[in-house]
Amino acid sequence: MIKLIPGPRSFPIIGNIPKILSSPSEIWTSLIKMGNDYYPIFRIWTFFETHIHICHPDDIETILGNTKFIKKGFAYKYLESWFNTGLLTSSGHKWHVRRKILTPAFHFNILRQFVDIFIEDGERLIKVLRSKNGIIVPNLLQFISEHTLNVLCETAMGTSLKDKGTFQYKYHKAVYDMGCIFVYRITRPWFYYDFFFNLSPQGWKQSKLLKILHNFTRKIIQERKKYHDQTNGRYLTDFNENTNENDNENDLGIRRKRLAMLDLLIEAHRNDKIDDEGIREEVDTFMFRGHDTTAIAFCFSVMLLAEHKDIQNRIRTEVKAVIDENGGKLNMSTLQNLPYLERCIKETLRLYPSVPLISRKLEGDVKLSNYEIPANNIINIQIFNTHRDPKFWPNPDKFDPDRFLPENSKGRHPFAYIPFSAGPRNCIGQRFAILELKTYLALLLYNYYFEPIDYLKDITISLGILLRLENPIRMKFIPVKKTY
Repeated sequence: MIKLIPGPRSFPIIGNIPKILSSPSEIWTSLIKMGNDYYPIFRIWTFFETHIHICHPDDIETILGNTKFIKKGFAYKYLESWFNTGLLTSSGHKWHVRRKILTPAFHFNILRQFVDIFIEDGERLIKVLRSKNGIIVPNLLQFISEHTLNVLCETAMGTSLKDKGTFQYKYHKAVYDMGCIFVYRITRPWFYYDFFFNLSPQGWKQSKLLKILHNFTRKIIQERKKYHDQTNGRYLTDFNENTNENDNENDLGIRRKRLAMLDLLIEAHRNDKIDDEGIREEVDTFMFRGHDTTAIAFCFSVMLLAEHKDIQNRIRTEVKAVIDENGGKLNMSTLQNLPYLERCIKETLRLYPSVPLISRKLEGDVKLSNYEIPANNIINIQIFNTHRDPKFWPNPDKFDPDRFLPENSKGRHPFAYIPFSAGPRNCIGQRFAILELKTYLALLLYNYYFEPIDYLKDITISLGILLRLENPIRMKFIPVKKTY
């Protein structure tokens, strides 16, 4: 049945392994090309395992829109050493329970508090730019990812990495290195077996990195639990009630801390819904999926705006009008009044989705593009190809934010645009991510013009669980002259 599906020539036993024994950038280019050449479906083999790749929204809806197909594909299990089976990798009853626990963390009242953190860090980012010698940022992705990681620490764990010097660098580097090791492993099928991987230099390195990551998380969890013990857990109820911003201290004189996602998990722990390791794996999961995805989207947003001055100026006009009207400040309500900026972010995520490929393991037979796919096979959804399908996106390589005007979106296939996945396993933090991006971009556009040094036509994208840039991106920021 699988052999009926089109795909590149395969060899006995080793299948298409020779095709993936190349650099991550070459693998990426090959997958995108096969997605176009064999559209809408193709298959590749690794040893005796088949991977079915799909691009058409109809097929994607069949998979993502079905509650039967929520089990993640094989690659995700190689992240389990980091965060075990958290929300990203779990399935079945455990996934449903964890999703229910974490959903209130993204309620409007909690997001409003998170926006305060976004604004504080965005203003810090502006100060860093002003303090730098010159106006050129030599590595845009690294520059912003340090800020998005700090925001994730504050929102997920209630602690800040800023001004922690060596510790901040050590933790940030460990997160980055774990992502690199993941890519290294999934592109070498002999390392699918733990025995061989654990004996390799990369396996030894991963063990050291895991100690850094897990020790940090456990330490923060212990500190946060101690705080709630001292305050008798009185602030945990704020996830279900309106917060009282004037209530800064309790009777013991302990200063109230801003709510974090970790607090919601601690409340669940007190109700025996999750254990200590369960808290750790969910925080680590959120840290992994939350900071790099936003940093990548920010990087591509700035690059696209730098190369499209007319669009950049139009957003700046919108941002300036909204901020000036609000006394030079941003808040939750002003961020919701930036429709053109939001359309630009959506268009960026169409062209360069932070997660360009997602995977599912079939728990039952299914029919896709007139091919019957047996259970237990891997389905890989090539979001990058789907977002550039000319059947749904005229002139697909053009950066055109007005694609997302209501009148232009009407009638579009709901699964033709899935930067945050779709269906029951859609990204729980998508509103969080959009608000964070809007905050950073609004503050930067209000204070700086973007001038390109490196251009999108010259970048090299690499395979990863996230969209990866092979080389640093340089960007010039020119201060906006204010008139008073």
